[in-house]
Amino acid sequence: MKVAVVGATGMVGEVMLQVLAERRFPVTELLPVASERSVGKEILFQGKPYKVIGLEEAVAAQPAIALFSAGGATSLEWAPKFAAAGTTVIDNSSAWRMDPDKKLVVPEINGDQVTGEDKIIANPNCSTIQMVMALAPLHKEYTIKRVVVSTYQSITGTGVKAVRQLQNEYEDKQGEMAYPYPIHKNALPHCDVFEENGYTKEEMKLVRETQKILNDNTIAVTSTAIRIPVVGGHSESVNLQFENDFDINDIRKILSETPGVTVQDNPDTNTYPMPIYAQGKDDVFVGRIRRDHSQPNSLNLWIVADNLRKGAATNAVQIAEHLVAHQLEV
Repeated sequence: MKVAVVGATGMVGEVMLQVLAERRFPVTELLPVASERSVGKEILFQGKPYKVIGLEEAVAAQPAIALFSAGGATSLEWAPKFAAAGTTVIDNSSAWRMDPDKKLVVPEINGDQVTGEDKIIANPNCSTIQMVMALAPLHKEYTIKRVVVSTYQSITGTGVKAVRQLQNEYEDKQGEMAYPYPIHKNALPHCDVFEENGYTKEEMKLVRETQKILNDNTIAVTSTAIRIPVVGGHSESVNLQFENDFDINDIRKILSETPGVTVQDNPDTNTYPMPIYAQGKDDVFVGRIRRDHSQPNSLNLWIVADNLRKGAATNAVQIAEHLVAHQLEV
């Protein structure tokens, strides 16, 4: 199986290659693809060197699957060209997520919606993926009316420039700034650009994508997205209000039995999810599970995941695995 990784030299692209190798995805020929300035460089995949190629060459090679992590503008221009050549594109940017003709997929939740006719499939936002992994089984059981979420997001969600900024600030060095303010010893209530409604684009992704993935526009979602000086992953404080009442032990049981979710919830032993322990793992970790006594039928959760893995690369590779497992014309 010929597989292209578009954006192979970027932070998520590198993790995509790692995840493909770890999960033994059946790659018979790898096409690492990047911008012109990276063409000709070598990357290692499963101990073997591969030369980075450009987009035109990659389209001409007609890979079965192309995993995209190269930004929205690149996806808008090039995903249709790959699709026209018969390639199934799994795109990690925001370019196609809210397109009504494109599927927005978390395989454990709505992978069964994917067909062989879907030549461009959207990978959701990292913050959305980890949240809906916990919400989907609870929505099925109790019907979610409202979600209030505050995120505490890793700088890796911004990219390598942000990682360098934090490192420079640790070392008291001057350097290029990814953010308008220092991030070391700070928290920025500003992820992505502000929209006209006063919310950031990241905050509105949590609203729109959650409704689309759960296929329910009646779920009211409000969010605040915060960037913190953490490398390991994203954390979320989530408050849910259900139509129906619940038993807290049933909540724990449902989450514990959800594939891809690990419950870490024991205050007696200080057991709860933290990004430092989520880093490098594919599961979504849920803890601090407790009833909200200020509202009827309401629940508080703390949700943590590695944003580069399940929040991006792993979810994309899982979509590719689903295509192969169901022989959906790849």
